[in-house]
Amino acid sequence: MGAEREIVQAPGAPPAIGPYSHAVLVRSAADLLFCSGQIPLDPVSGELVGDTAAEQARRCLQNLSSVCEEAGTTLARAVRVTIYMLDLAEFAQVNDVYASFFAVDPPARVTVGVAQLPRGAYVEMDAVVALPAPTGSGSTP
Repeated sequence: MGAEREIVQAPGAPPAIGPYSHAVLVRSAADLLFCSGQIPLDPVSGELVGDTAAEQARRCLQNLSSVCEEAGTTLARAVRVTIYMLDLAEFAQVNDVYASFFAVDPPARVTVGVAQLPRGAYVEMDAVVALPAPTGSGSTP
């Protein structure tokens, strides 16, 4: 059976300060995709792309989307995303890009300020993504 995700918003916790959920409940841990960190590399040239953290965030999310599609799921089914940033002063711009990818039921998220990232990137992201239930399993993705 595929892992189903359920958004958890806790009235007793402070409201989210961005496009993320307090938590995502996964009823079956058997079908999860653990995506490695993606920096903003062009998939064809292998070169770092984007002059701003926002541009780099978009490429990171596009790369994560490609990984998800190859595994038979979509980034919209993410249950947790971690964002690593060199400069948290650019958080609002990265947040806007992130929100455009997760307009409905955003996953749980952590954003961490770091001292350095590979290849001089400003942003890196990883994700845990639920896979849909196999066709004919009796449940809907």
